[in-house]
Amino acid sequence: MMVNMADHNSMIVGDRVIEPGNSEKFQTGDWRSQVPVLDKEKCIDCLTCWIFCPDDSILTKDGKIAGLKLSHCKGCGICAKVCPKDAITMKGD
Repeated sequence: MMVNMADHNSMIVGDRVIEPGNSEKFQTGDWRSQVPVLDKEKCIDCLTCWIFCPDDSILTKDGKIAGLKLSHCKGCGICAKVCPKDAITMKGD
């Protein structure tokens, strides 16, 4: 693929955050191969998954787990690994 070098100044710089907080504008969960599934019956709302989630994909309300924001979830499985009650499992997407 040829890049028009005359337009290189208009390209987004990939190694710097030019605008803080801009990740909310992009849905980055499309390429995952697994998705977390929450079993609310097992969940004790300890928020350990929320603390460890690198993508801020654990939704909370009033100090409890309210759901999962799959538009940003990468399917890394950290939430499932750290859950002390095995309330989160990873399933094929």
